[in-house]
Amino acid sequence: MLRAGKLNTRISIRRQEQVKTGGGQLVGQWVEHAAIWADVRFPSGSATIKAGTDVSLVRASIRIRFREDIRTDMRIVTSGMMFDVQAVLPDLSGREYVDLVCQSIPGGKP
Repeated sequence: MLRAGKLNTRISIRRQEQVKTGGGQLVGQWVEHAAIWADVRFPSGSATIKAGTDVSLVRASIRIRFREDIRTDMRIVTSGMMFDVQAVLPDLSGREYVDLVCQSIPGGKP
């Protein structure tokens, strides 16, 4: 059983939705899909140079309670950082948790 004490960080899972503007135009907007507790770990980070600027990439492993509605086209926002979900790894045998493999979005503002 996944212990609640390990899930000590509040995260916001966001999905992109098409929203009509005042002028009737459709634009993509990130909206909250769920706000839940998670175990967020930062196993590695790296720095690269993009367009002459240092860019830090942070990888995170985020464990949440089991659910089937999380996809790789979603984002995670936590502690002022924004992450792309790169892989969704469910615990299919015990159905206790889902591990999300994530990478930071350089310059992403929550």
